Amino acid sequence: MEARQHIGSGTIWEERVGYSRAVRVGNLVFVSGTTATDDDGNVVGKDDPEAQARYILRKIGQVLEEIGSSLSDVVRYRCYVTNADDWQKVGVALHEAFASVRPASTLVEVSRLVGADYLVEIDVDAVIGGTA
Repeated sequence: MEARQHIGSGTIWEERVGYSRAVRVGNLVFVSGTTATDDDGNVVGKDDPEAQARYILRKIGQVLEEIGSSLSDVVRYRCYVTNADDWQKVGVALHEAFASVRPASTLVEVSRLVGADYLVEIDVDAVIGGTA
């Protein structure tokens, strides 16, 4: 059986809630839901869903690289927005990240995310070596 590799972000919530920023088992990678939070805990792109999505995708790209993967290995993403009318704005950032990869996707509206200023949350699944 393949060993599990866990990547943490260093937040207190990982220990308190019991999750990892990302998990790799073999060539499979799963990245937890990601919000537009900078290293100091501030929301990036307040009131701008496109800016939040772009920042989130950069953060996801960084953790994928840390675990030996990349955005080009993504086979599925799930995007949660607090306003479905923002789908085209968020779609601009998603297109920039995934136009050549074309993973399976889900975009749904939710009543709220973990903070009042969060408009977007994204998680991804990747297969290392599953590049487009």
